[in-house]
Amino acid sequence: MSAEATTTQREPGRAAPDGARASRQHTLRERNLRLVAREVFSPSGAGTTAPEAAPAVTPPPSRADVAAATGLTRATVSTLVDRLVRGGLVAELPPVAAQRAGRPAVPLVPAARTVVGLGIEVNVDYLGVRALDLAGERVADVVEQGTFHDSDPAVVLARLGEHAARVVARLEAEGMRVAGARLALPGLVDTRTGELEVAPNLGWSALDPVALLGLDDLPVEVANEAKLAALAELAGDVPPSFLYVSGDVGVGAGIVVERQLFLGERGWNGEIGHVVVDPAGPRCSCGAAGCLEQYAGKEVLLRAAGLPADASPGDLLAALEGGDGAAREALHRAGRALGSALADLVNLVGVSTVVLGGVYTELVPWLRGDVVDVLGERVLAAPFVDLDLRAARAGERAALDGGAREVLREVVADPAVWV
Repeated sequence: MSAEATTTQREPGRAAPDGARASRQHTLRERNLRLVAREVFSPSGAGTTAPEAAPAVTPPPSRADVAAATGLTRATVSTLVDRLVRGGLVAELPPVAAQRAGRPAVPLVPAARTVVGLGIEVNVDYLGVRALDLAGERVADVVEQGTFHDSDPAVVLARLGEHAARVVARLEAEGMRVAGARLALPGLVDTRTGELEVAPNLGWSALDPVALLGLDDLPVEVANEAKLAALAELAGDVPPSFLYVSGDVGVGAGIVVERQLFLGERGWNGEIGHVVVDPAGPRCSCGAAGCLEQYAGKEVLLRAAGLPADASPGDLLAALEGGDGAAREALHRAGRALGSALADLVNLVGVSTVVLGGVYTELVPWLRGDVVDVLGERVLAAPFVDLDLRAARAGERAALDGGAREVLREVVADPAVWV
């Protein structure tokens, strides 16, 4: 597709404003098209691109269902649905026999393998490209393992751009349209400009990452890795408000309030990895001492468990299950530190659900006891609420899913551009 690359930021997780009923203004057709698209994408959960999509799966709506929900006439809905079908955003399933007299209902679902969004990511030990279609299915997934500590951003981002360009070319050759991409980075991203201010574990600072990708014909926006991973979690069964913690070499967080990502003034919040848990602790890559990352970051955990730096989380899990004393001590130390940092955030933001993702996902059974104990000791509201600590469900490298879903959410929010 032909479009100018941009770093103009929309806040991740925020839907475009829209009326609950049919509009009577001069933008009637476009606004009503948005209403119809949102009804098709929101209720069934089949396409997980709309931010208000319910986790529980309900039967896909028919034209009559959409008319009843929006207040539009059936004739208007039918015309708008036809546009969405011709544009490749919506598909029709075989008719379902009506429970009473009348024509069989035709279920409407998000279209598969037509319009796709890309999530692309640079992390400390991998580059990733993932494409999702409107039905929520992965249609491409590319990962390059590597070591990107203190790397050259021009070289690394150009390589990621090459991976993404190859994926785009293949998808377009198969007849799909690529709506855009979200670039996930493990650092401070200014949501107003799309610039990366600093990524301590990469050794990067003060750069415009989109310009270095070389994807001139693809709209790309930039976001923090943990925040995109938090948005990916919204596709599952989570409360409307929660704190998401992404554990990797670095440790980041996303704060979700009523299914919306809280960004603060510039999107720089959630840097839980640099919460100090011991002022006398080891020096961190950010320059401070005793940060959470120095107790609960992936490389620190592996080293403390006596494993090589290139070991996998599965290797650590095997050591724990085998009763290895060093591994269990490393998790105990990490759990206490993580609980301390989490207690500060829970006291500040007041959420009662904490979701542990990234490398922590499989380690939750080994972290839970220490984390919960410290939360109970330090969270003022602990006696009055049930603090829920759970493992993430979005899967491996969730920021890639979150990025792709964000692209598709905007397609659903403004379908007229695509039909």
